[in-house]
Amino acid sequence: MLSPKTKRNIARIIPFGVIWLLVGWFVLFVQEAAIENQSVITSGVITLTTEVFVFASIAVFFVGLLVGSIEVLWLENLFGQKSLSKKILYKTGFYTVFMFIIIGITYPIAAGLELNVSPFDKSVWQKFSDYLLTLDFLSTLVSMSFSLFLCFFYAGISDNLGHGVMMNFFTGKYHKPTEEERIFLFCDMKHSTTIAERLGHVKYFELLRKYYSDFSDSIIRHSGEVYQYIGDEIVISWKSKDGIKNNNCINCFFAMKKDLKKNADRYLSNFGVVPTFKAGLHLGEVTTGEIGALKKEIIFTGDVLNTTARIQGLCNQLNAEILVSEDLVKVLSLNNRFNVVPLGTTGLKGKEQKMELFTIERTLFKNSRSRTR
Repeated sequence: MLSPKTKRNIARIIPFGVIWLLVGWFVLFVQEAAIENQSVITSGVITLTTEVFVFASIAVFFVGLLVGSIEVLWLENLFGQKSLSKKILYKTGFYTVFMFIIIGITYPIAAGLELNVSPFDKSVWQKFSDYLLTLDFLSTLVSMSFSLFLCFFYAGISDNLGHGVMMNFFTGKYHKPTEEERIFLFCDMKHSTTIAERLGHVKYFELLRKYYSDFSDSIIRHSGEVYQYIGDEIVISWKSKDGIKNNNCINCFFAMKKDLKKNADRYLSNFGVVPTFKAGLHLGEVTTGEIGALKKEIIFTGDVLNTTARIQGLCNQLNAEILVSEDLVKVLSLNNRFNVVPLGTTGLKGKEQKMELFTIERTLFKNSRSRTR
């Protein structure tokens, strides 16, 4: 069974392979059309046989997957904190070497298939040396560079919109408003105003960037989606089945706490403070759809968002780090690793009907305070 993080990485990598395959097909057919119109065939050019076409298709697809894997699993972390200019410089150098290596591997194999000899045969390498002096070699470099550009363009949009949001735009899933049941977690940093005044705007922004970055892995591992960043508040959402499965919405909260604690020394060293947070969770119906004229967004509308925000706002009053609505507690299968502590029925600002709220404690055993649902 693949983890949510692995599934997400696979979903992000596959489009790289598709981009390379489509560009590769286009270039292959353009080159073949040009060759058919030539009176003299250049010695380095490979004839597009069925075997060569199948191999080329498989090769470019897997090269695309390799590029995607390098970007998602390695370079994204390696250059994550570098400036845009440095990213471009380093990646240009890396992928220039990468392209020559790929050509040096794939061309001899394709030539061997065409000539029906081993890729290590002298005739193959003579053909390869001739190929390096042809316009087809330059056109191959240009097509590979174009494929890389499209991949980086896709990756840039995906990073800014979020991979799931971008896929929803492409598929038109929310072009028409859709009703669905969702879980929301509103997470707010404690004492954020005091911290901001103490650090100053620039340093506080750096803390926020680090703070949100440290949450990323926990959110991904527990199938969450970041809906919004609002100052020092982050809104995380799940489709109800994803949030309920394995108690993902609750485990996400505790995993986020653990990640902050793990990096406590780094926060103290860089900022002189370790941020903490409080959270409210609720379940309810929303209408989801695309909205906006000058800037498109996929948004959620429904009373559940206002209610979740009100629940989170009661954390200080009820002296709780996490507050969960009765509606959500009822559908979760909280085992003996959690203590579900009732806090009574409370009125929410702007709402006539009162709501029973609970706080949840993580434990390795079940004690007398637990309440089974």
